[in-house]
Amino acid sequence: MANSNHLLEQAQREIEALSKTSQTAAGQAEPTYKASDGHIDALNEVFALFRINYHNQYYKAYSDSSVLAQIKKLWLESLVRFEPDTIRRGAREVIESSDYLPTLHRMLTACQGDLSKHGLKDPHAAYIEACHAPSPKAAQRWSHPAVYHAGKASDWYFLASSTERTAYPVFAGHYKRLCEQVINGVSLPLPDAPALPESIETPLSREENQRRMQALRDDLDI
Repeated sequence: MANSNHLLEQAQREIEALSKTSQTAAGQAEPTYKASDGHIDALNEVFALFRINYHNQYYKAYSDSSVLAQIKKLWLESLVRFEPDTIRRGAREVIESSDYLPTLHRMLTACQGDLSKHGLKDPHAAYIEACHAPSPKAAQRWSHPAVYHAGKASDWYFLASSTERTAYPVFAGHYKRLCEQVINGVSLPLPDAPALPESIETPLSREENQRRMQALRDDLDI
């Protein structure tokens, strides 16, 4: 029972720490996540996998069913930002890479995945790329379409006119959701580059302007 209470307190601390470091900037809508039946099913599957793979550790940690229910609720509140399939993938990664029953923090890390394996920058590097990209944005060569789409979703003017402290959390929220889609196999489209004009007008030289002006005067007899 004491060990279960310790795990419960640890999960609560992790969620509180997470909430303090992922606040949305003032003036921006606070992202809301609602647990679906798919999220609940995925979490139950995850704990079933943990029970099978970490049998003795699992029963020692979660011997009290009421505490287990509270821990599942806390995990759900934190993992609901991910798609159900992402939660399942994170659990498989944990099981394949560790002999120990994971903490919530370890599970969050597994769900976020390794961005570099998918050609993705870390969120802050992506933010710097988005802020430094000149206009037109769609015409730039992006390291990954996720950077462009995160910048567009954040609003380019907002990124350009706001401090990093204000703008980065907004950008990072959009970028992380897009990265999750990429890790789950979604192919993000490249931005539509602005079309080039069919013909390019070349400015007339001074001599040509003078010649045309004289021809006009001759026609008008002035």
